[in-house]
Amino acid sequence: MACPHLDSISLSPPTPAQSVYREDCTQCFDSIDDPQGLDVCLQCFNGGCLGVRAHSQLHNVTRSHPLALNIRRTRKRVVKDEPPAKITKLAIAAETDADRYDITTSVKCHDCSAELDKTSPKLAPIVDSILKANTFSRQEEVKAWEQELTSCEHILLLQQHESRKLQSDLGHCSKCDLKENLWLCLECGNLGCGRAQFGGVGGNSHGLAHATESSHAVAVKLGSISPEGTADVYCYQCDEERIDDNLAPHLAHWGIILSDQVKTEKSLTEMQIEQNLRWEFSMTTEDGKELKPLFGPSLTGLKNLGNSCYLASILQCLFDLPAFQARYNIPEVDLPMVPDPAQDLETQLRKLGDGLLSGRYSKPDSDVTASEDSPEIPHQKGLAPSMLKHLIGRGHAEFSTMRQQDAFELLQHLVKLITRSQHPAPLTDPTQHFRFALEQRLQCLNCKKVRYTSTEQDSIFIDVPLEKLPAVEGEGERYKPVTLKQCLDNFTTQEVVELTCASCGSRDGFTKRALFKTFPTTLVVNARKMTVENWVPRKVDVPVIVGDEPFPLDEYLSSGLLSSEESLPEEDAAATPAFVPNSEALDGLMAMGFPQNRCSKALHATGNSDANAAMEWLFAHMDDPDIDEPLVVASAATGGNTAAVDPEKIEMLGAMGFGAPQARKALKETNGDLERAVEWVFSHPDDQGDFDDDPAPSTEKKEAAPAGRTDLPANFQLQSIVCHKGTSIHTGHYVAFVRKLLDTTIPKWVLFNDEKVVEAGDVEEMKKTAYVYFFNRVN
Repeated sequence: MACPHLDSISLSPPTPAQSVYREDCTQCFDSIDDPQGLDVCLQCFNGGCLGVRAHSQLHNVTRSHPLALNIRRTRKRVVKDEPPAKITKLAIAAETDADRYDITTSVKCHDCSAELDKTSPKLAPIVDSILKANTFSRQEEVKAWEQELTSCEHILLLQQHESRKLQSDLGHCSKCDLKENLWLCLECGNLGCGRAQFGGVGGNSHGLAHATESSHAVAVKLGSISPEGTADVYCYQCDEERIDDNLAPHLAHWGIILSDQVKTEKSLTEMQIEQNLRWEFSMTTEDGKELKPLFGPSLTGLKNLGNSCYLASILQCLFDLPAFQARYNIPEVDLPMVPDPAQDLETQLRKLGDGLLSGRYSKPDSDVTASEDSPEIPHQKGLAPSMLKHLIGRGHAEFSTMRQQDAFELLQHLVKLITRSQHPAPLTDPTQHFRFALEQRLQCLNCKKVRYTSTEQDSIFIDVPLEKLPAVEGEGERYKPVTLKQCLDNFTTQEVVELTCASCGSRDGFTKRALFKTFPTTLVVNARKMTVENWVPRKVDVPVIVGDEPFPLDEYLSSGLLSSEESLPEEDAAATPAFVPNSEALDGLMAMGFPQNRCSKALHATGNSDANAAMEWLFAHMDDPDIDEPLVVASAATGGNTAAVDPEKIEMLGAMGFGAPQARKALKETNGDLERAVEWVFSHPDDQGDFDDDPAPSTEKKEAAPAGRTDLPANFQLQSIVCHKGTSIHTGHYVAFVRKLLDTTIPKWVLFNDEKVVEAGDVEEMKKTAYVYFFNRVN
């Protein structure tokens, strides 16, 4: 009996722009390697599992997509009776997926409970396209690499020779018989083979030879051209991969119509990613012994997606915290019903929570070993959180790339995303446990009056004191160890700042000190160990001594305003705020002949820092009727930058291309003046803006209690650390150390090095490279 759904449903192969989820389920980490395989929807290419969670069937029920391609992958068992072939320079061989795995496929209809003929004319091209398409993770990696490519002068100034149509039978290099890895010179139309590539792709570099002999710079790889306009474009003069924005007319010049092309070979980017992912790390102690691999619940590794160790280390520390486990490891609660689970942050965080904490995926994999010298010690395959990485990085200039990133900046960005997401009752925001209030105390040196102000934070920065030890022959530079208490003492120490007192008018200055007004449940500390050499910041490894035992922070709790202290007049100061122009910028503008009042107005309108921006403002406002009127600065009482922002003005700025957070902050800083707000945005290009979407609170609304707690004792214990090795936080390698209860009642340190999870060796040595600390309150 024929399936009625196959006849009635229109099917189309996936385009290069569409995501094909054929590696793992979009709602859990079950994959094509599981015994039942993975179902890929033939209509939207969603991946669904067939296990107890039955996400494939759930997808059919919710989306009415009954047709699916089932893909199962099994490891080949190959018995090699002969020694491996000797490697030569011209044979760069690499084991491919086809060498390692057997792939079994079948097409079925959920509603008919029937298997369909996958070789039928309607299904065969769809099945073939799905199997050949880039997986979602690889597609996102390629996008991230490609977005860093740029054009160059050789492409922009390209002068092509006389137009002609290339011979249709010219299917090989002009100097040899190679028929793949062919590069077309965009200047003269010559076909030359490329260099030998990773993965066994042959090449005799005749394309390079042509470029050297003729000085023709730009070539395109024929097999990489797709009808969507993507292709490998290489500039031999720059020796860099490039982007050609005029690729279609450049190819048409030689009779190649872009829309008729079919991509038949891997691009340079795809091959580069494959090569990057083959790095392995030796997991040994100082005496050469392999560290013991660990398996089970909460002991699941994360696969490196290409420079993603910064993400893996932060996620391991976060999902060790009870608040994150309670929020995102809730298998008894149904996942959100959304059209595209891969694009939903809640779904992907729940997916990760289940994957890391359930233990289902924490099992030995014979393909992953500690090193080539110890194949008998298998590690985990690791989970690939590619969908979550895509969501975290979406729209972000740095986290959307494949470059190494600052792990602490990633933590701050992730906390912001989670804070803004929905947390329906009884679920709560897990990042609330990071929040606390830091209180600053200012005291006038003359009249002794004080002012207390507090800010809510979710972490603190500590500057680690740097003191070099005498050099020892045969060793690198060494620094004197410091204790965590020394760093906290420096963080909370009193200092003198130059300010004018609003009460007595004294210019003697103020003492300033910051202390905790409240304590969080989990204290996040970022240790900055930076020095500057030749005007370039460089990270150094300074041992910070932190014990495993609980320690008190009681002495760092602020006492608040004492009965013996007199407050500075907050209301008077707010009612008559003073604007003090930047003296250097003011002098520079006045030296050009502008009156002081106009200069002050210009600096106030452009952020009070840049004389050039202020000068441009002056030229643009020379004819304003009020240009010579005295500068009036609005106070908080009369509006100021705390007033509610007009949504219509935010919309108007949005129509000009500015984001809502930037527009909101600009309007607050300029008291709602639309014209000045535009200038403010242009003069503050690095300011991300104000993400507070809530309207200004009414005067009747009670002030919210500060985050955190004030009860004592406040004892904290080190729970996990993110460590970094390298001279820059944007390079090198990140790992995580987490205290876990294993087979004893005493917690042990566990090392999470991407997919490898082992019982840690010398933890004290690794603490020298600690970059982010997570301390849990224990009383």
